[in-house]
Amino acid sequence: MEDIHSPTIAPPSSFSAEQNVSPTTTTTRNGDSSLSDLLALMKEKDRVESELKALGAVLDSHKVNMNTSLTTFDGYPRDDIDVAQIRTTRVRIIHLRNDYKDLMMKIETGLHAHHAALATEAEATSASSIEGGDNASNSADTQTPFAKINSVAPNSPAAEAGMQKGDYIKRFGSINALNHEKLKKLTELVSSNEEKPITVLLSRKETGSDVDREVTIVPRLWAGTGKLGCHILPL
Repeated sequence: MEDIHSPTIAPPSSFSAEQNVSPTTTTTRNGDSSLSDLLALMKEKDRVESELKALGAVLDSHKVNMNTSLTTFDGYPRDDIDVAQIRTTRVRIIHLRNDYKDLMMKIETGLHAHHAALATEAEATSASSIEGGDNASNSADTQTPFAKINSVAPNSPAAEAGMQKGDYIKRFGSINALNHEKLKKLTELVSSNEEKPITVLLSRKETGSDVDREVTIVPRLWAGTGKLGCHILPL
């Protein structure tokens, strides 16, 4: 375990927020590589959050925070705390906060790129599954809600994604009204994409009218049942 009390330089084997990762460019070369980069960024975000929490505990152990004075009223270093350790910890926290801000910007860019790739994939899947018929009618069918969210458990992946009871699902990843097969394909998609972001297009009643909302859900094991934490009914 690394020493959280000393200045730290990220080792070569760890992912650094300063790395020049361009998810949009990577997506055009290889979708799997883009997703791998995005997941690596999310993993690094979790690591930074954990270290910040540990460093916060160091300050708490001295009963100080980032703004507590380390000198006496007459300007001398306090002798009731480890001033050197607190200063080193504060410097590390500032460094990590900057890294965290950069990570969140890169993750946001990566999610947008991933959503665009999934939308392109969904359009291609829909086109290949439709044989003949009126193109305008078929296009409208892919935007038709095929399921309704009957309930959302607190603190679940669905709740974290922003899903709400009463939302209608128009698209779940590459699944739509034409190919969901009574939600069978949706279940298969969730099972095969644990810990991977999936873009969901919802229709929601807001101020008396239907409004589309696009959210991102990451199926995973959590304290409740299932990997989504919501009850979905077919229409």
